Amino acid sequence: GLWARDLLVPVLRRRYPDRPVNDLDALKGDDVLLVNGRALLTGPVDVRDIGAVKSGEELVYALLPKEKAAECSGLEDLLALAESLPSEQKDVRVVQYLWDLVSENPNFIERDFDRFGPKVLGKLHPTAVVYGPEDRVYIGEGAEVHPYVVLDTRGGPVIVDRGVEVHPFTRIEGPSYIGPDCILLGAKIREGCSFGPVCRIGGEVEESIVQGYSNKYHDGFLGHAYVGEWVNLGALTTNSDLKNDYSTVQVYLKGQWVDTGELKVGAFIGDHTKTSIGTLLNTGTIIGIMCNIVGAGALPPKYVPPFSLFVNGKIMKGFGLKYLLEIARTAMGRRKMELSPEEEALLKAIYDATKGERAEAVKKFR
Repeated sequence: GLWARDLLVPVLRRRYPDRPVNDLDALKGDDVLLVNGRALLTGPVDVRDIGAVKSGEELVYALLPKEKAAECSGLEDLLALAESLPSEQKDVRVVQYLWDLVSENPNFIERDFDRFGPKVLGKLHPTAVVYGPEDRVYIGEGAEVHPYVVLDTRGGPVIVDRGVEVHPFTRIEGPSYIGPDCILLGAKIREGCSFGPVCRIGGEVEESIVQGYSNKYHDGFLGHAYVGEWVNLGALTTNSDLKNDYSTVQVYLKGQWVDTGELKVGAFIGDHTKTSIGTLLNTGTIIGIMCNIVGAGALPPKYVPPFSLFVNGKIMKGFGLKYLLEIARTAMGRRKMELSPEEEALLKAIYDATKGERAEAVKKFR
């Protein structure tokens, strides 16, 4: 089962109809294994006795006795029960920020390759080159790797999942994962990338995660970035991921600056956001969901609130929720997908919750 913030429950129940979501009744009658969704586990959960495993102060997982778990009325009770149990320490990375996922992604692609294994189930053209160990390549069913493609496995495995098209003169450096039904058009894919499903990727991408149904089809650079679903990056959209004084990158989160401790941090772009041609993004820029960014030579601020419009060097109120939802329906329809009532309700709730910060951002640019 799953446990999530109340805001996400309807969407998760629709996406995973066979799994209980925030359902305490489903937990009754058995001991309960509680696993932290932010824990980057590298193997099976080793549970033998009632108790908890921590990494520092962070709970990684706990096995809760059924008698006491049945008395819990919510997640806070479950966590309190876990804290009361005997615990042991293990060195497990627990994600705090999105850039943690970006930095750890190459290591986990390496681990995931063990599940795929060295196989060529699709088509690997004879003139395509595996530059490095040939047993570090997986080509899924229905995938096609066209002529004059280079799969560079010297630094790690290259996973090309089912239905992918890799067009001529694309270079993919491992470790990288190309998700189902993606299209790569003459792209330069540097190490540490994960895409998909159904992404269209061109230009240069380095150590970035791009979630499903997003497009970066044209030239431009995306580095050390995290991009949500249904994003469209216009031609020559480029983010910086390294400051010219080589100091660590700071990002603006919840009204304050946070030092990432990292030299390379790119952009974080929310679902359904669009950028115009020629958009330039500073290191550590955060752009909320359903934004429209019209670069026109001006850098957006390092934080753009959800549902905002950036144009002529200013953050503006934007198009309004009704129009943005219509754009989302159109974009999803092009991929034979629909915006569900649950997703629409979630977007409306986020829109209402972020009105204040949008108004404040607009005020600063008057």
